[in-house]
Amino acid sequence: MSKFLVTYHGGAGMPASEKVRRQAMAAFGAWAAATGKALVDPGAPLGEAKTVSVGSVTDGAAQGPATGYSVLDAADIDSAVDLVRDHPFVTRGGSLQVSQAVAP
Repeated sequence: MSKFLVTYHGGAGMPASEKVRRQAMAAFGAWAAATGKALVDPGAPLGEAKTVSVGSVTDGAAQGPATGYSVLDAADIDSAVDLVRDHPFVTRGGSLQVSQAVAP
């Protein structure tokens, strides 16, 4: 098995309404339960970001901000993509980037 980092991009963020926020969290909980042991780390929302590059540090994230993350265990990238295909974040207008973690 390999590890895959799933980063969340765009979307409307967490809803302002408490009722809608509870619904979003319940949908995430259902996805997490369905994903089972493949969900190594459910992750968390991300806040402020800075980008470090040769000779500079800038506010914001490189190539558009990541707004959250999760870590999955899967046999290959296609299997990891299958695990997030029905992720509720996508239905809220966001997108998910799945990246294989390369062992050192």
